[in-house]
Amino acid sequence: MGSGFNQKNKQCSLQELAALVPNGASIALGGSFLHRGPFAFVRELIRQEKRDLELVKQSPGYDVDILCRAGVLRRVRAGIVAMEGNFGLAPWYRRAVERHEIELEEHACASLTAGLRAAAFGVPFQPCGGLHGSSLPELNGWKCLDDPYGSGQKTWVVPAIRPDFAVIQASEVDAKGNVRVHGTAHWDRIMSRAAGSVLVVAEKVVDSAVFEAQPESTLVPYFMVQAYAVVPQGAWPGSCWPDYAIDYPAVEAYMDKNSDLRAHMAAAPEARERNHG
Repeated sequence: MGSGFNQKNKQCSLQELAALVPNGASIALGGSFLHRGPFAFVRELIRQEKRDLELVKQSPGYDVDILCRAGVLRRVRAGIVAMEGNFGLAPWYRRAVERHEIELEEHACASLTAGLRAAAFGVPFQPCGGLHGSSLPELNGWKCLDDPYGSGQKTWVVPAIRPDFAVIQASEVDAKGNVRVHGTAHWDRIMSRAAGSVLVVAEKVVDSAVFEAQPESTLVPYFMVQAYAVVPQGAWPGSCWPDYAIDYPAVEAYMDKNSDLRAHMAAAPEARERNHG
């Protein structure tokens, strides 16, 4: 991760933030399943008709599903993919995989994290336990190394995974671009360290004094953040604790195989705000 983003003016619109991502880019998306994902940003990628993107995430759900549904993705590197227990599998993602509309590099959450750690640490690969007996190493062409210290054990190693962008849904951001999330950070920290740039969608802006009073609560420091947009309810229809919970009726409506994607997109908070603004 570079540290060259020291400009003073980092705030932009959601449209401008998504426009920073070119066709063919690799993006890591923060959050987990239906929780604190940058879903308004994902929908803006669809509105801008982005194509051939690679998505990197340990536990995607709605984000990977709607991007597959809209034909945005070329490749996916993911661990478990689901819409959580209430809704089961991600249907449009599954369809895209089965029809070979996207290329899938299937991971365990731990192996994807290992690849991101390798990128963050500046090394070509990272050891990962728990892969013996799995078909994942064979499917992905991963290598198994002898312990150079003579224990006789073998260790699978995962090559570095360096996304072009990590996109984080934040609870708070300050004017400088410091980032904080409330509750679990999921895998957002390692994503931000592995990626070439961090883009942030924040629920609100707070005074820098809030960060200065608790510097240990800063998830991503300002110098790693290229730009941020302030989008209240940016994780809809998912949750962003403690501000709002999952909108289960909205997710259920999205999952209806006969539903209209355009109607779902128009019902999103950022679309309503744009229309009323």
